Amino acid sequence: MRISVANKPRGIALIIVMIAIFVLAILAGGFAYSMKVETKLARNRNSETELEWLGRSGVEYARWILGQQLLIATEPYDALNQVWAGGPGGIGMTNSPLVNVQKEVRLGNGSFTWTITDLERKININIANEAVLQQAMVSMGVDAGEITGIANSILDWIDPDDDPRIDGTESDFYQRQEPPYYAKNGPIDDISELLLIRGVSPEIYWGTASTNHPPGAFQPHFNRLGMEVAGPAYPFGLVDLFTPLSTGKLNINTASAAALQAIPGIDPMMAEAIVSARQGEDDGSGQMGPFRNTSPQYLWSRVPGLSLEVARGIQMLCDVRSKTFQVQIDAQVNGYTRQFVAILGRNTHRDIQILNFYWK
Repeated sequence: MRISVANKPRGIALIIVMIAIFVLAILAGGFAYSMKVETKLARNRNSETELEWLGRSGVEYARWILGQQLLIATEPYDALNQVWAGGPGGIGMTNSPLVNVQKEVRLGNGSFTWTITDLERKININIANEAVLQQAMVSMGVDAGEITGIANSILDWIDPDDDPRIDGTESDFYQRQEPPYYAKNGPIDDISELLLIRGVSPEIYWGTASTNHPPGAFQPHFNRLGMEVAGPAYPFGLVDLFTPLSTGKLNINTASAAALQAIPGIDPMMAEAIVSARQGEDDGSGQMGPFRNTSPQYLWSRVPGLSLEVARGIQMLCDVRSKTFQVQIDAQVNGYTRQFVAILGRNTHRDIQILNFYWK
């Protein structure tokens, strides 16, 4: 079979045309994709202002909710069953505007949802004393030989001097680390600062049962033979018990059983008994539902097995009101989303200050 020489240029020309079409198709596709991205970015830029105002509106909505809660005279406490915390609300809100609260609020072309969390459900790390820090780590199951060193190192990190406590840590130790740094000698602003403190491992900070830690946070443990072994197990971590910002008193109505165990004298069973005693709907008698005060006699009558001595300790460290709240607003406009966070300080129903506001 013979192939005509005249057909060769035609074949080459056909290949060139096909290549050109292929290249042009790629360029056209790239241009179309680029235009789509540019159009989306332009639309998103146009949504920025509206998103920010949605976020700010959500914070104002949260301020209104928290203010209205204080006006319910039959509920002289803050508790998890109330509307601000995502609960159904008690009988006291029947005639309150809170009965019409919406979880998702639509405004203009967008909408927002809100979540309010009180910070008094945790202990303020900046005013916790050695007894509270030690009790917290005992409840976590930290090795007894490590507790004093970690507690005093935390206190050394916060106090303004450079004098180490017994088994504590100041800047001379941190200056030998890579990279070197200094002890803060001031209040903790972000609870993650604890990870900079000697003895606070990721396991102690997060708790080994946590699912909310970054990948690779927990490092493998090896014995002297180089074999990998199971590390220490902690049911919860310091991040579950402490916060850097609150009025200082733990809200007995919102604190978890884990946080309650940081109070000296309260073991896991007693913490669960306290949580169980505050359940149910408030019937106005004070003997059901959230606690109305923290007087020792009242707590002793409400919580089975609670001694008056431990009740007095609760009165010193706890309250039934919260004054510091974190608000999370998830706003969206035309499919474009942004999360806003605010810290609120509530003094009265008319005086609710925005302490911090930012977005992610």
